[in-house]
Amino acid sequence: MTDAALARLREDPVMATVINEYDLYTEQEWESGFERLVVSVINQSISTAAAAAVRERVYALFDGPITPEAVLAADDEELAAAGLGRRKAEYVNTAAEAFLERDLSREALADHTDEEVIEELTRIRGIGEWTARMYLLFVLEREDVLPLGDLAVRRGIEELYNDGEELTRAEMREIAEAWRPYRSTGTKYVWAAYESD
Repeated sequence: MTDAALARLREDPVMATVINEYDLYTEQEWESGFERLVVSVINQSISTAAAAAVRERVYALFDGPITPEAVLAADDEELAAAGLGRRKAEYVNTAAEAFLERDLSREALADHTDEEVIEELTRIRGIGEWTARMYLLFVLEREDVLPLGDLAVRRGIEELYNDGEELTRAEMREIAEAWRPYRSTGTKYVWAAYESD
C-alpha cells in the first residue's frame, strides 16, 4: 500500500473512516502463484471458516510446498476426501497441468494486462473470473482490481455505503470509482471492515 493509495482513498469520506478504524486486510505469503490459485479453488463458493478447515486438511496431505508436480502426484481420492470434493480435485489437477504446460508465474504474467491475465487463467477448467481476479490481487499485486464476484466485497460495500441494503453491481462500481486507480487497496479495506463484524 502506498501513500498515494491512502491519499486517494481518504478523499472518500466513508473509506477515510474505514482506514481510521481498521487495519488493511493482508494475506500470508505464498510459496508460489500456483499455491495461491489452489487456495482460491478451495475458497470457491464456501464460507471463510469452511475454506480454512478444508485448506488445513489439504495442506496436511503434502510434505512440502503445494506445487503442480505435488498435486499431480497426490491421490485424487485423498484430495476429494480432504474436503475438495471430486470436482475441485479435478480443477486443481487441471490447473497443475496448465502451470506445467505454460508459464503462468508472477514473472511471466508481469507484462500482461489484467484482461489478458483473466483470459489466460480462465482457459483452465474450473478457474473463473473470480479466481482470476484473486490471482491479480494477491499474486500479481495489481493496484486496481475490484472483485465484485466476491460475496464479502459486495456485502461489505452494502454495509458501508447503504446500511446493508442491496446495491446493484453497477452502483458498487460507481462507488468504487472514487478509489481508482487503487481499487485493490479499497477492496482490502472493505474486507477488513466486513470480517471484523
